[in-house]
Amino acid sequence: MIRRPVDTGAPDRLYTVTGGRSRAADSFDLVTLVVSESRPTPGMQSEHARILELCSHPTAVVEIAAELSLPVTVVRILLDDLHVMGRITARHPRVAASPTELPDSELLKEVLHGLRKL
Repeated sequence: MIRRPVDTGAPDRLYTVTGGRSRAADSFDLVTLVVSESRPTPGMQSEHARILELCSHPTAVVEIAAELSLPVTVVRILLDDLHVMGRITARHPRVAASPTELPDSELLKEVLHGLRKL
């Protein structure tokens, strides 16, 4: 088995793609769904254009990174650019439910008991 480094992109290329930034202002979780709100325009950065094409339907941040073969941190910066421009919308994952929103434990026990009878 051949071990390869996780980040195979050239550092100078990644620096250029992100405009020298190392952090995105908005926090995009790995499972945040991104949807494009417009089509790519002529003269747009190629990575931005590719993201808009990929996100014609809801696409997770991790999927975008895999398709572009870029580190997730770089993709988050690119997504932040597009978000600021109003070209994408992001649907962040739902925050864990509070204890009052969870089903009653007795109900869960009854369901489990019913499933075991099957």
